[in-house]
Amino acid sequence: MRFYLLQADQLLNKGTGMASRFMDSAIAYAPKIIGAILFYIIGSWIIGRLGILLKKTLTAKKFDPSLQTFLVSFFKIVCLVLLVITIFGILGVDTSSFAALIVGAGVAIGSALNGTLGNFAGGVMMLIFKPFKIGDIIEAQGTVGTVTEQGVFNTTLLTPDNKTVILPNGPLSTGVITNFNTHGNLRVDLTMAIALDASIEKARAIAIEAMLKHPKVLKDPKPEVSVLKVGDGMTSLAIRPYTTQSDYWDVYFGVQEMVKNAFDANGIAGPTPTRIIIQK
Repeated sequence: MRFYLLQADQLLNKGTGMASRFMDSAIAYAPKIIGAILFYIIGSWIIGRLGILLKKTLTAKKFDPSLQTFLVSFFKIVCLVLLVITIFGILGVDTSSFAALIVGAGVAIGSALNGTLGNFAGGVMMLIFKPFKIGDIIEAQGTVGTVTEQGVFNTTLLTPDNKTVILPNGPLSTGVITNFNTHGNLRVDLTMAIALDASIEKARAIAIEAMLKHPKVLKDPKPEVSVLKVGDGMTSLAIRPYTTQSDYWDVYFGVQEMVKNAFDANGIAGPTPTRIIIQK
C-alpha cells in the first residue's frame, strides 16, 4: 500500500512541476504571443490599405485590368509572406531556414517554368509600356495582323486572310514591333512598276487621280507617288495613299486594282521582261 502511495505522490509532484513550468513558460512567452498577434492584425490592415492604394494608382495610370489584378495580388502575397516570417522572428524562431526554403523553391520553380516565366515577364512589360493595344495593326515575328487579345503569356493577332496567330510574349517583347496605328492615320505602302519609256509625270498624275476616287482613301494627307527605283527594265513607283485603321486592307487591295486599271486605260505600259543572249 505504501508503494502505491509513493507512486501517486511522485506522479502528483511531477504533474505539479510540469504545470508550474508550463505556467512559467506561458507567462514568459505571453508578451511575445500578444505582440505577434497584434503585429499580424496591424500588418494585415496595413497590407490591405497598401493594396487598395496600389489598385487606385494602377487604375489612374490606366494599366490593363488583368495586370492590375495580378500586381495587387502578387504584392499582397509577398507582403504576407514577409509578415509571417517577421512574426516567427518575434516568437524567437530562427527564420534563416524559412528564407533558404523560399529561395530554393523560387529557383526550382524558375528552372521548371523557364520559358513560361519568360513569356510572363514579356507580357507584364508590354502591358506596362504598351507598345500596342487591342485593335492596332502590327507587324511582329514575321506576322502582320490586328491585335485581338493581349494576355499575360500570349498575344493574339488576326491576319488579313482571317487566320488567328498566337504569339508568345517572350520573343514578342524582345523583338522588333512595327505599330501601324501609333500616329493615327495609316499610310499604305504599295509598289507598282511601269515601262522604262513611260512618262513618270503622267503616271504620277493618273495614279493620284485613281487613288482619290477610292472612297476610303483620305484627301488629307494627299496620296503620294514617288520613283522608288529605275532599272531592270522598269521604273518602280512607290504608291502611298493614306487611310484610317479600319479601312487599311480595303485600301491596300483596292488601290492596286484601281491604279492598274487607270494605267491600262491611259496607255501607261507595264514593264516588259528582257533577256540578253550573247552568242559566242
